[in-house]
Amino acid sequence: MFTGIVEGTGTVRERTETDDGLRLRIGVDGFDDLGHGQSISVSGVCLTVEEYGVDGGAAGAGHGGDADGGEWFDVFLASETVAKTYLGDVREGDAVNVERAMPADGRFDGHVVQGHVDTVAEVRGIERVGEDWRFTFAIPSGQDRYLVDKGSVTLDGISLTVAEKRGDEFDVAVIPTTYELTTLSEKSVGDPVHLEVDVIAKYVENMLEGDA
Repeated sequence: MFTGIVEGTGTVRERTETDDGLRLRIGVDGFDDLGHGQSISVSGVCLTVEEYGVDGGAAGAGHGGDADGGEWFDVFLASETVAKTYLGDVREGDAVNVERAMPADGRFDGHVVQGHVDTVAEVRGIERVGEDWRFTFAIPSGQDRYLVDKGSVTLDGISLTVAEKRGDEFDVAVIPTTYELTTLSEKSVGDPVHLEVDVIAKYVENMLEGDA
């Protein structure tokens, strides 16, 4: 499980297409506790660390380095994941948001994020508001009922709050720290983002339908 509090960005260093999907090598900085089989969120997609290491050192050495020439980890995306997300379109040099799974004794600062992307949404507008930013996103088909004003939503792995919902779009307010720490600073109108709605809303819907 994740919280949507992105720890930083990584850089796609290698991409290898296979008959079964896609393998990515992502360079990171300061992730010194990665391990084989560990869950990790890559722009909101829950993936599994297959290999990890440090350039010039043994796998798992886990110290020093940076996103361009230090620590790295490999993940594999099955064909279904490639089809449902936009990670199949990333190229070497692209930035991705990264968050390690929440430890049992960790601080819960965001909301419950599974890393199970529901769909891809599109950026419709970006506006600077004082020191903050306001992003507008299209509401994909079938997701309208899970989005409410002041409710939680995950975009590219970032825990955000719906500032306003209207018609077929919704807004979120982004503070400077989030803007600078994540890939939102690199987004443009028309770009895709991974959307994960609040899973609690899905459970409530399922229980209500069961009582109907």
